Amino acid sequence: MPRTDVGRLVAAAAVVGGLVTACSSGSPTTAPGSSAGHTRTVITTSREGWKLAAPVSRLVAFPDGNNLVLAGGLAANNSSSTGVYRLNVGTGSLHFLGAMPDAFHDAAGAVVAGSDVVFGGGSAASFNVVQGYAGGPKGHVIGHLPTPRSDLSAVTIGTRTFIVGGYTGTAPSAAVLATTDGRTFTTVANLPDPVRYAGVAAVGSDIWVFGGIRGTVPVRTIQRIDTRTGRATVVGALPTALSDAAAVTVRGHILIAGGRNAAGQPVASVAELTPSTGRLHPVAALPKAVADPAAAVIGSTAYLVGGEVGSRASGVPVATVQTINVRTVTIAPPTPTPTATSTSGASQPLSDQHPFNGQLLIADRGNNRMLVVNSAKRILWRFPTAAMPAPPTGFYFPDDGFFIHHGTGIISNQEGNDTVVEIGYPSGQPLWAYGHPRVAKAKPGYLHEPDDAYLLRDGRVVVADANNCRVVVVSANRRQVGQIGQPGNCTHNPPTDLGYPNGDTPLADGNILISEVNGSWISEYTLTGRLVWTVQLPSVRYPSDPQQIGSDRYLVADYSTPGGLVEFDRAGHILWRYEARHGTAMLNHPSLAEVLPGGFICTNDDYRNRVVIIDPKTKRIVWQYGHTDHRGTRPGYLYIPDGFDLLEPGGTTPTHPFTG
Repeated sequence: MPRTDVGRLVAAAAVVGGLVTACSSGSPTTAPGSSAGHTRTVITTSREGWKLAAPVSRLVAFPDGNNLVLAGGLAANNSSSTGVYRLNVGTGSLHFLGAMPDAFHDAAGAVVAGSDVVFGGGSAASFNVVQGYAGGPKGHVIGHLPTPRSDLSAVTIGTRTFIVGGYTGTAPSAAVLATTDGRTFTTVANLPDPVRYAGVAAVGSDIWVFGGIRGTVPVRTIQRIDTRTGRATVVGALPTALSDAAAVTVRGHILIAGGRNAAGQPVASVAELTPSTGRLHPVAALPKAVADPAAAVIGSTAYLVGGEVGSRASGVPVATVQTINVRTVTIAPPTPTPTATSTSGASQPLSDQHPFNGQLLIADRGNNRMLVVNSAKRILWRFPTAAMPAPPTGFYFPDDGFFIHHGTGIISNQEGNDTVVEIGYPSGQPLWAYGHPRVAKAKPGYLHEPDDAYLLRDGRVVVADANNCRVVVVSANRRQVGQIGQPGNCTHNPPTDLGYPNGDTPLADGNILISEVNGSWISEYTLTGRLVWTVQLPSVRYPSDPQQIGSDRYLVADYSTPGGLVEFDRAGHILWRYEARHGTAMLNHPSLAEVLPGGFICTNDDYRNRVVIIDPKTKRIVWQYGHTDHRGTRPGYLYIPDGFDLLEPGGTTPTHPFTG
């Protein structure tokens, strides 16, 4: 069929009955009070280091043990293919197996009775041919669909394969077909909103249809087909119109990845469906935005093969292979924290003497170490030690430290070392690193004075690359996959340039809050670099690490002497301020301030060598760790503490709940 009429392959062979399994997501696996920990589902994405031999889109992919079988597709010269190949997903090697009778793209595929079966598709026009490949040099025509159909999807539940959506050559097809052999077909339902280019996946006995195109317009519709009753209904709406996405079911999780937005441009988003509500929530982002990939699942990994970039009218095939990995990890219970007790033995509520529950991590920058203490000021953990040596990249100038993975790890940016590291907690085992120790550059793979490194829920890391005047996003496989701001022009010029950013706090809406020292600006950006809002705070001399504490209320530290803490709104109104000009109440270069669950405000008072907690009502320091104006390494002493974080019982991080 003509390129302007061809559909996009969505979810070919992505769901098979054996993949529909139960999976816990953050639910306790033992009774309350058990010390066995709990499980958490972690969804990450990556791009393989190898590529296909040639760019291709709109092909089909079948799982074949630990390999994939690829068939058909559209090449860069706009020609359709008959080729069948085996792809070794471990090495990227591609082996030619044979050929289908008819060249095709925009088909759907499923494993039917042990054979790889391709339903419909087309080349110059949509056709109704059903082709099978069971090995050898040639495939065979095994049957025909009732009508021509391209732009369709296929999913398998039990012994039945269902054909959903598509285009007959003149109109979208509403009929949902079922087959057990690829030769005979029965209509089991009709879509209330007939679409082509939809994302289709199944779990249990239900088939879910996401978006697609009605006529020439992308839609937001979410449809569900109950294969037991044959009832098909519209059950919800996507956040925005979407077509050409891959929908897969991985260990019981329905994921929708990539696709095209209403403007016809590829997107990188990965979202998960909650079947009980029919709603999606973002869980990850692909390293590369793509539409029209082939999709197949092997074990706990979904492979997105090839696809297109560029606009809908002039899509360009790519040779990349991206993965979505779903794994369940066991979260060990946090190290027990002694609880203050009264003379009767009962636990005390939060108070001036014990203003937090759990474990307080302190990045003791001047001493090149991190400590964990409790509210009784007892040291529970320190790093590095002889038993827990520093990672190979070193541990120098830890500017910040945040708990990750429900308290089983810590991420720290080493400002003076030009690196970001992740270590296990409490093991101290090196987990991940980015940057080159004490080599400051602006090109990908390098940093220059990184600040505020956060692990996002999708496995990527966002960090303010301060001296390069940008915020960078790094994938789990250590690739720079995003950037806000450009090195060299360190002025506030949204959305092109940033004026020395030193904070990049993740927000509930998936955006980040950036502080710019040059000009005293606070801004909210999307991770793709779109400016949401910006405000200048002239009374804050050196804004550092802003935090959102209400719907339109923010807290920022003024890294000055005397320093201060300021609450403000998006209009720039100052709502509350702490600034003492002398005595022990004065702060000297506080760099991070956060509101703790009990309402107290914690801040690291860098150059007075202490971490203090302030009652915002009385503006009185009610707790501190460190000796004011005295540095040291003995218990109770710090030297330029530059970051902190709180881990509460149960593995929660209340001051940054929107991170990984």
